[in-house]
Amino acid sequence: MDTGSAAPLLHAHGGLQAGRDPAAAHDHVGQCSPEASGGATFLRTCFNGLNALSGAGLLSIPYALAEGGWLSLVLLLVVAMVCCYTGQLLQTCMGASADVRGYPDIGALAFGVKGRFAVSAFMYAELYLVPIGFLIMEGDNLDKLFPGTSLSLGAGLLFSGKHLFIVLASIMILPTTWLRNLGVLAYVSASGVLASVVLVFCVLWAAVVDGVGFQGKGTMLNVSGLPTALGLYTFCYCGHAIFPTLCNSMKKKDKFSNVLVVCFVACTLNYGSMAILGYLMYGDDVESQVTLNLPEGKLSSKLAIYTALINPFSKYALMVTPVVTAIEEKLLTGNKRFVSMLIRTFIVISTVIIALTVPFFGHLMALVGSLLSVVASMLLPCICYLKIFGTARCSRPEVAVIVMIIILGSLVAACGTYSSLQKIIHEF
Repeated sequence: MDTGSAAPLLHAHGGLQAGRDPAAAHDHVGQCSPEASGGATFLRTCFNGLNALSGAGLLSIPYALAEGGWLSLVLLLVVAMVCCYTGQLLQTCMGASADVRGYPDIGALAFGVKGRFAVSAFMYAELYLVPIGFLIMEGDNLDKLFPGTSLSLGAGLLFSGKHLFIVLASIMILPTTWLRNLGVLAYVSASGVLASVVLVFCVLWAAVVDGVGFQGKGTMLNVSGLPTALGLYTFCYCGHAIFPTLCNSMKKKDKFSNVLVVCFVACTLNYGSMAILGYLMYGDDVESQVTLNLPEGKLSSKLAIYTALINPFSKYALMVTPVVTAIEEKLLTGNKRFVSMLIRTFIVISTVIIALTVPFFGHLMALVGSLLSVVASMLLPCICYLKIFGTARCSRPEVAVIVMIIILGSLVAACGTYSSLQKIIHEF
């Protein structure tokens, strides 16, 4: 879809400026900090995009397949194609006005102040909750790697096992959140992309060389588990909230559609490989993180866990950058480095507290995928696109596809959210 052909549509909702509050003139809503704007190359943006789409979802994808059965792999491909398409719709919406700098600006262009608020609410909630899942994942895997570890700080304060490792991981991750340049952050992202590929090979090694084998037969279709499976599949592609950030960070923004295609194809191949491997190895007994199933003491298991631990380090900062930048712009801190570091530190501390309170990785990720990711990655791009450009300017097949995505996305969001909340409540 050619974003360059879209004429300015400032009149779409009384003008973008007219549809928002005065403070919004300074509010690019966390989509692009001054240092991050306009400098990243195509390759660096691909690394950031791949890192945004890969990570924690890679560990849970075999569990998602176990929930839905073998036939649900078709749904993984459908979700990937839909999310790639809606990513293209977002880019087209960004080209509709020179004032559109981020996702909330698209909501404002379509529906005014209410649109900005709705998009911001879902976007920032998603970007905030996903890093919490990263911390839970770090705690689970480090606890498996070093069982029985504890630390006493006196006065009856004792951190042990998973809780201790969540805190330690957050301390290690914190410095990466102080990076404000997405071009520099691409180097961190490159390590995360490499780790995702290595992780798949480690699981394959455990099956073929370490004797785990492919004993899991699984089921063809599990209808009751489809809501959870769809939620987790959607979570795997929940990068839409930061796509505008990545697009704005590019030197040549018109190449961003190519970035999306590269990222979605590469990630789908990696996700599909991991899903099939994990389910063939462990069947319906696969854990919410496949690394928790791997045999203890084996080199492949240790390497898999170590590489899995790299992803949160490389991706955490990328996810919270839009949230932090939005807060900085609201507070008008500008380039005050010390204040910026304090804000970022506070964000990290708050995610640690929640990770310690709600330590259910699979259920939390399914909830994020079902509710927030479906809305931010499927529904809002379609709704905003139709509002901005109007059905008269779209072909009938295009309108039909978009309406179908909205209907199916709404069903997934409703069923998946109910199922995930029910499981979380049951765990408590």
